Amino acid sequence: MAAFVLVATAARADNYDFVPAPQVDLNRIYRVERVTGEMGACQYGLKEASIGVTLCYPAGEGGGPQPPGDYRLVASKHDREGGVFRVNDKTGEMNICYVFNEKVVCTPPAK
Repeated sequence: MAAFVLVATAARADNYDFVPAPQVDLNRIYRVERVTGEMGACQYGLKEASIGVTLCYPAGEGGGPQPPGDYRLVASKHDREGGVFRVNDKTGEMNICYVFNEKVVCTPPAK
């Protein structure tokens, strides 16, 4: 039984993929859930009379759960790009995801 718990814990430890936005003056990190493709993003923000806050953006249009797959994130080499690619390794589809109106939105997937 202990071996099963170790295997289950190890499997859950690899549920997300993280990648920074390629934009050089943006401190944003994107997150994707590897099976569902659900997106999120967080960044550092300033707050008066504090050391700052972590600002997080939930999934918006197109950024919510997708058909089950094997999703990961890829940042372009474009140093002014604030978004990232969400890639499904099982289907070869990809789309662009970025923060818009305080949500992570994604374009429709394409090959």
